[in-house]
Amino acid sequence: MREGSEGRPAGGEAAMLEVAGLNAWYGESHILHGVDFSVNEGEVVTLLGRNGAGKTTTMKSIMGLVGRRAGSIRYRGQDLIGVAPNRIAHAGIGFCPEERAIFGSLSVTENLMLPPVVAPGGLDVETIYALFPNLRERASTAQATKLSGGEQQMLAIARILRTGAKLLLLDEPTEGLAPVIVQQIGRTIQEIKKRGFTVLLVEQNFRFAATVADRHYVMEHGRIIDMIPNAELPSRMEKLHEYLGV
Repeated sequence: MREGSEGRPAGGEAAMLEVAGLNAWYGESHILHGVDFSVNEGEVVTLLGRNGAGKTTTMKSIMGLVGRRAGSIRYRGQDLIGVAPNRIAHAGIGFCPEERAIFGSLSVTENLMLPPVVAPGGLDVETIYALFPNLRERASTAQATKLSGGEQQMLAIARILRTGAKLLLLDEPTEGLAPVIVQQIGRTIQEIKKRGFTVLLVEQNFRFAATVADRHYVMEHGRIIDMIPNAELPSRMEKLHEYLGV
């Protein structure tokens, strides 16, 4: 997809999520400095960058979890600046934070039955278990804290899929996980894309991102500094290494 100079779709194409001139602060600390990017319906898009680049703050800003924001965050044409986090969730955006946010004292099944329905189209439990066979095997585990790290990550993603949210924000879903689990999460992202879900993904592992994403935005010092279509990634790898310091 060709984009305009500010990271938005060219040619009048409507974006599902459009972020323009986004600034964000934690207290007096100015973290985001005019972030511009877009995500089209049905895409998987990644935010790449070194630690501290502003990727997670961008996610939290979209969800209204940063105290002070300025600029524009439009989801299906609705500006989310000033909208309460619970209303953002009910608009159809699901957030899976790095810390996963599952209920550790509850079983897998209990965790899956708890999320509120925010929109039609959420996946039923049987479909979830087909996507995540590991969770079916651990369905009756008394406490989610007894799951492996990879299983906890699967459960966190599965909980969002139950709600009916159509845009999923996944923050570092593969961090610290075994390669076999990373591959399974990759297959799941590919499958939910086929089912019509849209994904914005924060990743450090760009090799994993390359297996699932359509486009990659590179962040540095709270700004978007480049956009790389996945098809161009092999020819841009040297530049990407320079950006990420790898």
